[in-house]
Amino acid sequence: MSVDDPVQGTERTVPAPADDPAAGPADAPAEGPRGGWSVLRPLVLRLHFYAGLLVAPFLLVAAVTGLLYAASIQIEKVVYADELTVPVGESTVPVARQVESALDAHPDGKLTAVWPSAEDGATTRVLLSAPGVEEGKSLAVFVDPYTAEVRGSLESYGSSGALPFRAWVSELHRHLHLGEPGRVYSEMAASWLWVVALGGLLLWIGRRRTARGSRGVRGLLLPERGATGRRRTLSWHGAVGIWAFLGLLFLSATGLTWSTYAGANIDVLRTELRGATPAINASLDGGTAGAGHGDHAGGHGGEGDGGQDKGPDIGLDRVLEIADERKLTGSPVEIAVPTEPGTAYVVKQTDKQWPVHLDAMAVDPGTGEVTDELRFADHPLLAQLTRYGIDAHMGLTFGLANQLALMGLSLGLILLIVWGYVMWWQRRPTKSRRRGAGRPMPRGAWRRVPLPVLLPLAGVAAVAGWFVPLLGISLVAFLAVDIVLGAVGRRRGAPAA
Repeated sequence: MSVDDPVQGTERTVPAPADDPAAGPADAPAEGPRGGWSVLRPLVLRLHFYAGLLVAPFLLVAAVTGLLYAASIQIEKVVYADELTVPVGESTVPVARQVESALDAHPDGKLTAVWPSAEDGATTRVLLSAPGVEEGKSLAVFVDPYTAEVRGSLESYGSSGALPFRAWVSELHRHLHLGEPGRVYSEMAASWLWVVALGGLLLWIGRRRTARGSRGVRGLLLPERGATGRRRTLSWHGAVGIWAFLGLLFLSATGLTWSTYAGANIDVLRTELRGATPAINASLDGGTAGAGHGDHAGGHGGEGDGGQDKGPDIGLDRVLEIADERKLTGSPVEIAVPTEPGTAYVVKQTDKQWPVHLDAMAVDPGTGEVTDELRFADHPLLAQLTRYGIDAHMGLTFGLANQLALMGLSLGLILLIVWGYVMWWQRRPTKSRRRGAGRPMPRGAWRRVPLPVLLPLAGVAAVAGWFVPLLGISLVAFLAVDIVLGAVGRRRGAPAA
């Protein structure tokens, strides 16, 4: 058994105590010549150990807040039931009248968009920019579509229309309510999650391949029966990890797509591969003005515009009729009103559940002419996959099943982290230093890797570290600290040597 000498900071070999929880047949190295996996295993083990030990707090916070967010989608429907639902009436009143009611209730607000009632018993959501509502959010006024009665108002966030509770949890998950600096934590978690997961998969498969008593696929997928101590903890850690592996990779990849630094590189790559998400053109003069989803900034127009005259306007109800003629209704839609002269109404489908309905069109407010149309089926494949991935990460693509899967993954990641720390503690020596922490993995693993293997690995690490900057920076920091600690350990051990 190899350990780090606490005095000299160098690797030495000592016999394993009979009652050492770290000892056991499954921990013995594979017999035969050293090559292939046998020389890579110590390097992967050391990386997995330190990444799990030092990055796990970031992952744990992301997992706990992610679990809360996945549950918040259903909690929101209960907490805000009075605003979201009404008794079903015989017929609905015109959308323009519903908007007028909302503006009458909030005369200082400016209309930016409308979400007409999408199903029986659902309210219409009128979005306003209003004093006191912070940037990036709107004041959502909920109107009974059968009576035009205002049911209440709440702040609404982003294109998903998250209401205060879900928006609070979302911001907690993204940046811990610390603003842009706080996003470093979530990007750090996403940057390392795939590394930790991949390293754990390799270690578990390698271990079960060489462990005595392993029973093929069952030994990979199920915990070991009758195991005790650290062996039992490791058995559960490995089995749950292999079940969660693909899901964790998915969360890591989709989380990086909207991160600050890696996300910028991903956007550049998508653009180079012609996979950027196209935007509909809302300009009436042939310009390049686009209408991004959820862009509710500025002014208001159409019927019920509070007296602001922008010339002839066909009105919201006619816009909905045109959308129906173009088969854009039949699913939830958002109507973004013209924000300034020379721009069009933009009608967008917002149904992100599979099969998604995300078509859009721009309508001239003066003539009713459709000036631009964008079908989701015409998006580049990479843009479609990005949309699916992000919405699935948010628990939207497959509805309740999606949310339950996210909660299961989050809970699994929490358990993996807890078991990892438990194993670290169980590795502590039992004959001496009883109150000490677990032993670290031995140093010098990279020196045992053949140069033809080490150089490509270093190249891959360099490319990954450049493309995912927080991964590269933190990896360099880990290596620097490790080198310093090793040098200090050797220096202290010099007189004894």
